Amino acid sequence: MAEVVALGEVLVDFTPAGSSAAGNPLFERNPGGAPANVLSLLAKLGVGTAFIGKAGDDLFGRGLKAVLEKVGIGTDGLILSKRYNTTLSFVELDGAGERSFGFVRRFGADKMLEPSEVDYSLLDGARVFHFGGVSLTDEPARSATLAAAREAKRRGLLVSYDPNFRAPLWHGDAADVLREGARLADVLKVSDEECRMLSGKDDCAEGTEYLSRTFGPSLVFVTFGPKGAACRLGGEYRTQPAFRVRTVDTTGAGDAFLGGALYCLLRSGKKLSELSADDLDRLLRFGSAAGALVTEKKGAILSMPGLAEIERLLGRGRCPFRPGVK
Repeated sequence: MAEVVALGEVLVDFTPAGSSAAGNPLFERNPGGAPANVLSLLAKLGVGTAFIGKAGDDLFGRGLKAVLEKVGIGTDGLILSKRYNTTLSFVELDGAGERSFGFVRRFGADKMLEPSEVDYSLLDGARVFHFGGVSLTDEPARSATLAAAREAKRRGLLVSYDPNFRAPLWHGDAADVLREGARLADVLKVSDEECRMLSGKDDCAEGTEYLSRTFGPSLVFVTFGPKGAACRLGGEYRTQPAFRVRTVDTTGAGDAFLGGALYCLLRSGKKLSELSADDLDRLLRFGSAAGALVTEKKGAILSMPGLAEIERLLGRGRCPFRPGVK
């Protein structure tokens, strides 16, 4: 039985891997997809997880299913389609490891998930439901995603949401659709760019207050890349500087951050309304450490750090939310 269920895309990230003898760029095939990345961090930390989505019944889709199972993510909710292809993402990296994306998704299976194909039995006994904005770009996946989030909220699960804005995937203005997802969230994770886009505020402290007040998420995280992260819970706004690591690829950093924060929430045993300022600082530090560590390797799903790695970077011994630690 899964504690955390995520719905969305699982895809292949083709990551730069040097050049051929002829000088042509080479790409390494890495498994990815933001909701699957979040689950992979949680699974690495020992949390029971399950994935809901659709990929192609092709070389890539079958490989992705095998990878999810290898890292401990339940795949009963993953449909392999004979009609549609697995979505592919081509990643370009600059000198600092920052990314830009190109997608092969016109007939991508992930955006063709039908509402009737969502396995709601996977929510039985779960504590958290997570979804992202990529599955809101097109129908029928948009309707399937929002229906699943509403059902999870009706059942009393903690609903987590990452808008994960990718401009090449959208037709027209994405903001209104992404805000619809925010209305269903208890926990919202945005980048600084997304915070400004969804709130209309240049200052992210003001932006998080606006997002929480207007759309309803109790806990709002903002990630600033190499400048760190912040969160808001009610009137409390906390910040966290980034950890210094040798970054080679930032793919999956925000997903690892969110996975780490959700791990701490689960292990704290507290409701969102019970979190103290110190608790928020711990969530930020743990999530930031997880996000930093994943950037030291290429790819996302197979690069997620374990608990011992995160604790070493934290430099404070065992995780404060780890069982047996007071």
